[in-house]
Amino acid sequence: MDKNKIRNYQIISIIFACILGTLLHFTYKFFGENIFASWFSAINESVWEHLKLLFFPMLLTTIIGYFYLGKNVPNFLCSKVLGTLISMLFIIIFFYTYTGIIGKSILFIDISSFFVAVILGEFLSYKLMISNFKCNNIIAIITFTIILLCFIVFTYCTPNIEIFRDPVTNQYGIIKDV
Repeated sequence: MDKNKIRNYQIISIIFACILGTLLHFTYKFFGENIFASWFSAINESVWEHLKLLFFPMLLTTIIGYFYLGKNVPNFLCSKVLGTLISMLFIIIFFYTYTGIIGKSILFIDISSFFVAVILGEFLSYKLMISNFKCNNIIAIITFTIILLCFIVFTYCTPNIEIFRDPVTNQYGIIKDV
């Protein structure tokens, strides 16, 4: 296992996830509110929908990285899954903590926390990959699959809880003009 190769891939993953995640904020509208685009793009301004902007680029770097590094890094999949989960948890905890304290969200802080979350998750993934961390790749695949399915299902069957509420419209899920 070449630590420099892993480190370099993780740096590329950070850059890629930050750029693609930013672009995914706009793809749903760009593609004319296409049903397929709604699976991986933010359809509204809810925290849940913004987690897609982090999850899908990190999933993509995991899939690509598996073919590039995964055969030589036995804990690659688990490391990437844990990094992705920590990134998502960071965004949720950070957002609700700071908005709970100051009473409102601030766009600059929200955007910055996205970048920090990506860096944090990819750094954790790197540290786990170069360690003796042992894991079960089947559990990692199942975890990613469940999260992926939740993003798709909850886009259309959205629970009425705060994380899914669009603060702009105060509605949940895809809103169609009638």
